[in-house]
Amino acid sequence: MNLNILLQAQQGGDQWVSLVFFGVIIVVFYFFMIRPQQKKAKEQKEFRESVKKGDDVVTIGGLHGKVSSVENDDTIILEVDKGVRLKFEKSAISAEATKRTQTPAAKS
Repeated sequence: MNLNILLQAQQGGDQWVSLVFFGVIIVVFYFFMIRPQQKKAKEQKEFRESVKKGDDVVTIGGLHGKVSSVENDDTIILEVDKGVRLKFEKSAISAEATKRTQTPAAKS
């Protein structure tokens, strides 16, 4: 039994194949999981920084409203109904509502 273990440990050609396979898995994982997530986070950050008065937005909690004013770098006032204004952090904004509500034209 010990001889079988020693013979298996001496095989060196399979190590290179295993390392190459492991490297390929890491590259695939990076391009299909990590990179798209970083790109989406970057786009979301740029959107939050570019929010201005009059934009229709959706918060993370699902509240739709129009930006009434931008107070400083971190907070905005969101008008959800006539005369109803709520203060939110910019980090609570999820997406632009006009992009979410647009539907593609029906195909003929």
